Amino acid sequence: MTRTGVSGTPRPLLMVRLLAGRGSFRLGVQVMAVVLAATWGADGYGRFTNALGACSWLVFVPTAAEKAALKVIPRTRRITGGVAGLALRIAAAPALALGGALLVALLVAPDGAVSLYLATACWWTCTGLLMTVSGLHRLAGRPALDAVAFAAAAAVVVAGTAATWLAGLAPRTHVLLLLAGIALVTATAVAALPRGWVRPGRSGRRLLPAFGRSTGLLGLSELLDAATISAIYLVLAWAGRVTDSGPFYLAMMVSSFVCSFLLYQFKLHQPAVSARLRGTGAAGGRARALAWLRAAERAGTGFAVVLAGALLVPGARAVLLAPAGQPAGLVVLGALTLAEMAMAIVLMYAGFLLENTNSRVLTLTSAAAVIRFVANLVLAVALVPALGAVGGFATVLLALAVEAYALRRMLLRQHPELAAPTPGRQAATIHH
Repeated sequence: MTRTGVSGTPRPLLMVRLLAGRGSFRLGVQVMAVVLAATWGADGYGRFTNALGACSWLVFVPTAAEKAALKVIPRTRRITGGVAGLALRIAAAPALALGGALLVALLVAPDGAVSLYLATACWWTCTGLLMTVSGLHRLAGRPALDAVAFAAAAAVVVAGTAATWLAGLAPRTHVLLLLAGIALVTATAVAALPRGWVRPGRSGRRLLPAFGRSTGLLGLSELLDAATISAIYLVLAWAGRVTDSGPFYLAMMVSSFVCSFLLYQFKLHQPAVSARLRGTGAAGGRARALAWLRAAERAGTGFAVVLAGALLVPGARAVLLAPAGQPAGLVVLGALTLAEMAMAIVLMYAGFLLENTNSRVLTLTSAAAVIRFVANLVLAVALVPALGAVGGFATVLLALAVEAYALRRMLLRQHPELAAPTPGRQAATIHH
């Protein structure tokens, strides 16, 4: 069996196929967002996007297991089946739990808001489970199944959107339709895994404590990063600005498309990077991450100064306070989207380098994510009620800057040698 996914990155032609599969799925979700905005109107679409955005963080609950498997399996040989089996079970657990809760809600109150939110939560967790199963297929030397699975998931999204547009289905019915389709695709992908990975035997129990800890720490930062975005939707609802959820969701969808593409690139390269950053190679990775964190921190400080100045100038403040659907609001939202994408990409890359060095640094990335989440909540309560979607993006940007500052300071405390790198370490940084 070829170990393409373990020993290195896929070949260029295969990489194109993988990107086409994931890209078609992301494009299908974007088309869905545009079509449904025209189908339901502002109120119906606002409820749908609020549920979709508030639950979006759940996609990262199952993918934490994929992240851990992509890091651990390239460093092991004899326990591959046990690790893969654990990753599959950990990823499937939230989808199964939420599925049971959804069945109860559909029996008790099928038309309630709880059913819509639970159906959306199930759809996100099933999507995350499919990502993890696809990652395991890549590790098993069958990466093409990743592309096939997400091309099928894209077909589900397009077919469900067409049905909703033609038949005028309600948001809850639409999400249930998507859920049924992706559950079928995911079950088929699981059935195609090596039998020893689906039923790994007793070895998985011995590995659970160590692998579970790695999964939790690796997944926590990504999970909290997504939860910070979901919190914006909750604050919009709390502030009575649910209609701003639509513009915020559409703008964030652009950022999410770019960042998801980059995140997928990281996952394709993670096995090779994990092997390269072991041992002495870790020093170069940490030094490079520190430089990126410093750049993000400075950019965030500059943005805070510009935002404070704009709020003090009456003309600029009027533009910031304009409804997100008006031309002035859309221009500001577009500029903030570009700035947020740049900041998020820098933080993602720095975190990716750090997480693949050693296990000690995982506590730092997790702690920094917690700090960002708390800062995001405080800033959202302060900015979102007055500024709406614009305030949401400003909140996300400032919280990213807080995370960069916190992570850089903690990294320097754990590795004080990074404060004054030697010529040898500088060379290692350039090499990596």
